[in-house]
Amino acid sequence: MRGHGLYFPSRKSPRADFHDYSGGDYFITICTKNKSHYFGEITNGQMRLSPLGEFTTNAIDSLHSHYPYAEVRVSIVMPNHLHMIIHIDTEEKNTRLPKQRTALSVIVGGLKQSITCFAKRNNLMFGWQGRYHDHIIRGVQEGNRIEEYILNNVARWADDCFYSPVP
Repeated sequence: MRGHGLYFPSRKSPRADFHDYSGGDYFITICTKNKSHYFGEITNGQMRLSPLGEFTTNAIDSLHSHYPYAEVRVSIVMPNHLHMIIHIDTEEKNTRLPKQRTALSVIVGGLKQSITCFAKRNNLMFGWQGRYHDHIIRGVQEGNRIEEYILNNVARWADDCFYSPVP
């Protein structure tokens, strides 16, 4: 019984238990392990992507081709994390949403796996934080506020809660 014994204490899921994470809009943040700057650096107010950062941007841009029920509305790749707003459409025709895991967790897991595989194939040091942050967007105003936060993330890097100086 993994997660329920003396050696493997049970961890509470960070996901909202009142929501099934299928249809809707979600604000997602995924961090690198130890907040390491794997994706690039911000110099003179501009994000300079590393090869891994470029691949990550392309992987985010191509999510819809792998998951037709998902659309990335806005995203940004930062030195040690990424943000995106994902819209999941449960009405998408001919779509088979995953039954065992939530649609959102399948998308995030697939993205993380793709980026990890690229890093391994290219002998790049890389690792993810074990989980990801999600927020269920409840309304247009909230969505607009989060979109503005994402679009201004590079300019406000020094004030960001994920900020860490260049090692």
